[in-house]
Amino acid sequence: MILICCGKLAGHLSEKAIFRKNEQNNCIKICLHSTMKGYLLKEQHFIAGEETFVESSSSENNYAVVFEDDTETGYFYAIEINKETGEQRVLDAVHIYEAEDIEPDKRPGIINIIWSKDWLKCGLLINNYCHAVFDFANHGGYCRNEFPPPNDIWTKGERKLTNEMVTEFFS
Repeated sequence: MILICCGKLAGHLSEKAIFRKNEQNNCIKICLHSTMKGYLLKEQHFIAGEETFVESSSSENNYAVVFEDDTETGYFYAIEINKETGEQRVLDAVHIYEAEDIEPDKRPGIINIIWSKDWLKCGLLINNYCHAVFDFANHGGYCRNEFPPPNDIWTKGERKLTNEMVTEFFS
């Protein structure tokens, strides 16, 4: 397997595992969602219910995503960046969790943000489980709990993220 590593790119996702370089510049293998193929741009430890802000932008287009925990809720945002001015516009937001609903021993975790091979879909994984996906090509934001309802700006129709969708988006 070839490791792709340039700029912000931290690794390449295969069907079975992800490979990335550690501090000693050695390739290491990290297991992730077994059906996803794409590019891991962010990996961060966090604790649900503590302030967290994780952003990732595509170098191939003008799209970005942000995961934010404001100590009460976790949300994932789709963002469009104006290349000339740097101005950011939120296209959509999906609810990930309410911190109070997560048992204290389940709050520590790892966030992974993965972009599809065409750089037009982006997924949020927490502890190796895909919670949300933005499909920039088709203007769709999907999450497990279907909240909030689709907005007038971007997402139209169903918002429910299924395992089949994850497989389709990242295969």
